[in-house]
Amino acid sequence: MHDDRSLVESRLKRVLEERIRPALYPESVPLEVTVWTAPGEPVPVAEGLAAPRTPIAVGDAWGAPWSTSWITVAGTVPEAWAGRTVEALIDLGFDANMPGFQCEGLVYRPDGSPVKGLNPQNQWVRIAAPAAGGEQVLLHVEAAANPVILDYHPFLPTELGDKDTAGDRPQYKLARMDLAVFDETVWQLVMDLEVLGELMEELPVDGARRWDVLRAVERSLDAIDLQDVNGTAAAAREQLAGVLASPAVPSAHRISAVGHAHIDSAWLWPLRETVRKVARTTANMTALLEDEPDFVYTMSQAQQYAWIKEHRPEVYARVKKAVAEGRFVPAGGMWVESDTNMPGSEAMARQFVHGKRFFLEEFGVENQEAWLPDTFGFTGGLPQIIRNAGSKWLLTQKISWSQVNKFPHHTFLWEGIDGTRIFTHFPPVDTYNCSMKGKEIAHAARNFKDKGVARHSIAPTGWGDGGGGTTREMIAKAARLRDLEGSATVRWERPAEFFEKAEAEYPNPPVWVGELYLELHRATLTSQAKTKQGNRRSENLLREAELWCATAALRTGLAYPYEELDRIWKTVLLHQFHDILPGSSIAWVHREAEATYAALGEELEALIERAQQALAGDRAGGHELVFNGAPHTRSAAPAGGAAPASAAPADGCAVTARAGGGFVLENGLLSVTVDGEGLVVSAVDLATGRETVAPGERANLLQLHPDFPNMWDAWDVDQFYRNSVTDLTGVDALTVSLAAPDAVAVRVARSFGSSTVVQTLTLRAGARRLDIDTEVDWHETEKFLKAAFPLDVHTERYAAETQFGHLYRPTHTNTSWEAAKFEACNHRFVHLDEPGWGVALVTASTYGHDVTRTVRAADGGTTTTVRFSLLRAPRFPDPQTDQGLHRFRHALVPGAGIADAVREGYLISLPERRVTGTADAVRPLVELDEDALVVSAVKLADDGSGDVVVRVYEANGGRARGRLTTSFPLAGAVPCDLLERPWDGTRGSVTVSGDGVELALRPFELVTLRLTAATG
Repeated sequence: MHDDRSLVESRLKRVLEERIRPALYPESVPLEVTVWTAPGEPVPVAEGLAAPRTPIAVGDAWGAPWSTSWITVAGTVPEAWAGRTVEALIDLGFDANMPGFQCEGLVYRPDGSPVKGLNPQNQWVRIAAPAAGGEQVLLHVEAAANPVILDYHPFLPTELGDKDTAGDRPQYKLARMDLAVFDETVWQLVMDLEVLGELMEELPVDGARRWDVLRAVERSLDAIDLQDVNGTAAAAREQLAGVLASPAVPSAHRISAVGHAHIDSAWLWPLRETVRKVARTTANMTALLEDEPDFVYTMSQAQQYAWIKEHRPEVYARVKKAVAEGRFVPAGGMWVESDTNMPGSEAMARQFVHGKRFFLEEFGVENQEAWLPDTFGFTGGLPQIIRNAGSKWLLTQKISWSQVNKFPHHTFLWEGIDGTRIFTHFPPVDTYNCSMKGKEIAHAARNFKDKGVARHSIAPTGWGDGGGGTTREMIAKAARLRDLEGSATVRWERPAEFFEKAEAEYPNPPVWVGELYLELHRATLTSQAKTKQGNRRSENLLREAELWCATAALRTGLAYPYEELDRIWKTVLLHQFHDILPGSSIAWVHREAEATYAALGEELEALIERAQQALAGDRAGGHELVFNGAPHTRSAAPAGGAAPASAAPADGCAVTARAGGGFVLENGLLSVTVDGEGLVVSAVDLATGRETVAPGERANLLQLHPDFPNMWDAWDVDQFYRNSVTDLTGVDALTVSLAAPDAVAVRVARSFGSSTVVQTLTLRAGARRLDIDTEVDWHETEKFLKAAFPLDVHTERYAAETQFGHLYRPTHTNTSWEAAKFEACNHRFVHLDEPGWGVALVTASTYGHDVTRTVRAADGGTTTTVRFSLLRAPRFPDPQTDQGLHRFRHALVPGAGIADAVREGYLISLPERRVTGTADAVRPLVELDEDALVVSAVKLADDGSGDVVVRVYEANGGRARGRLTTSFPLAGAVPCDLLERPWDGTRGSVTVSGDGVELALRPFELVTLRLTAATG
């Protein structure tokens, strides 16, 4: 037989596109269209419905950026259409290739009840099936003119990302506005031909199945009268029935499809628009669930459910009904799909506390899976947090985006820093926006790396990022792929059903140990510094507010602010979403975030001040008390308690001039030499005589790199940025001050480009660390600012703090896996050591860093350089990223062990507070006699019982025993999960003994204790 394959395939494409699809709506009449544009921000539905309208026509422009127009369509079903299926076609000016990234609409009935959302892949509204002739049609569309930020030429700077700079030029033109007859048979034919055509393209050319399908398609096309598609569609379908009925082979890959719309809680749109995106999508999905009995839809992010509950109660009622039926599945059990690299220990825990509790209280649903398809890498502390939250599975997809190394598994056990293992799945379909195309299904089957031992994978199906969800076309395709020869099989299943099957079939999966590092989007650890500082400050203030409010409640009877803390925590958790905290959202998002963090800061400071004053007593006639919110004792103030202010340490500070310029600072513990250019050329640990700075090098060296990645400007830094560097050594002013005997400080001012920087290097009495305060007035573009510390340390690995512990990364680049980690995350410290001696670098608010090593030609020694990443200046999606004034605090700690690094990291983040009062002291609610055991939270139980909840973890990476004692009569102590429920998952030993609890914890083990005070 002659090879006519290409001829038939080309014929299929043209006939489908030019004849069959246009026949979906064989008859139509125009709708009358009127409009009212809200003068500012979106208005309530009742106001939008009642506002006066003016006529508008197809082809007319509408919609200034971020504006809302209320569009009304009206018409009458022709008498001739009686008994047929009628739909309204409402095209706001969509680009079919951009669902979720442009204008959208939510359709309402005249009574204000929502019908469904409109987007480029969902422009229809069912009027009736069958319709009645003469039926009146009246619909209102709340149309959002969201501008296109990420266009066909991506990453171009644009002022459209903030309503204050976006202008008022209309963004869209109304397109089709019709009532039309919908031909179900033609639509089914389109689905048949799409599925078979896409299947053909994935089958081997020399396989019989491809040719069977080809001939069936050819017969179908022959059966179509191109001048009467509607009259011959049924006959064309008959020719395809045989190949569509041929079942899949027994060994076919099995895909669990789940409806999905990964909706970014903010990204290229502000938070307020996400509220409406969620309403549009869930309105669509609940309607689709009613029409499609096999369909299952899942949505994560408790925050998004809370938004619907507050803003669209009618839609929320439909959601609750579908959840109760098991068709609409809350997934993930987190408040938002957060970043996991940067949130602190408690914040990461609270993501699950607030998310799971919302789903339990609202729906009675206990999630077993963490659902994070789009998060930019996963910290090694996360498995233990997931397990402590009562969950056991994880789904993500983003690791497939890694640029260098292909991850070796799709289903595996992920082992965290403490040894906890979580059953984890990466969908081999390599997208969280699967649309049921043949190439996606075939890719999932071919790509699946666990063939031979497993055969199940999951496919989150629906338009996402900007929302939209699953379409009726996707469901139709899935129905044909349920059992189709040549394809993987597809079933709609809940995530838990998938995980149960996958876990059962794969009892001994491979193990991946440590962090799941994404070899992409590394610059999100630095972009939008003020957002990151707002997050860190909020976390610290929440720790203090809970600690002091709990202490005041037990000691003085002061009312504990349950509602305030709950609301503030949820706001902070929202802003840890994986496009807010990482700095990859539009300017509007980060402008609002800065204002929100400032407001939360004021509120938390007021809560702390109220509690501390209640504890300190009357100001009149009082003395100064030092409150210490850190988990370590300092300045005579115990961890979590307060003591009278003490005198300055006996050994003071001294400063002498350095020959050749600069100064030598000493405090009996350290000798620090600053040269005439304000750089640290020596930092000697006087107890050992050990030099910290590498020979011939200078520390605290600010370095400037060009920063123009190949794509994803706010997200990425590409390795070639290191090829060019400018050392900022010019000095505008260099001065020294001595506030004897407490501290000595060197102030150095520099200027570069359009920016200035002032650094203050301070050595304090009694401190074995050099504090470095940096103030940058930053006005550079596409530049990367780092602070370098070349250390005289020979080590193959270094420690970086993460949630409830630290992890180790290599300093070398032996393999491509190690070389790819050229920018990484730390929380409060980075620590390097040789046997017997080490050095820590601690930070109050930065996350990104890099570590490199070289061997010196002069003496053969090793220089290991740590560089903190301070600022960037990408122009997309926010063209003004990081412009303006910034303040940072770091410290160099010579002679530090890992325990010192932990301690100094907390101390730099939680400064002392001084309050005047009459109390002799404030004893901590709880105390630990072992420094390796660190208290991460002290609070009252969320249920209002008055129980004290204490979270403790082993911080040094070894086994530790200690006794936790209480300053209140202890009636009992129960180990709990993160949701404060009794839990037997603790692997270490927890024993109540008298007025305390004996703890024996494994490396990095986390334990939550619920302590009940004795009464009477």
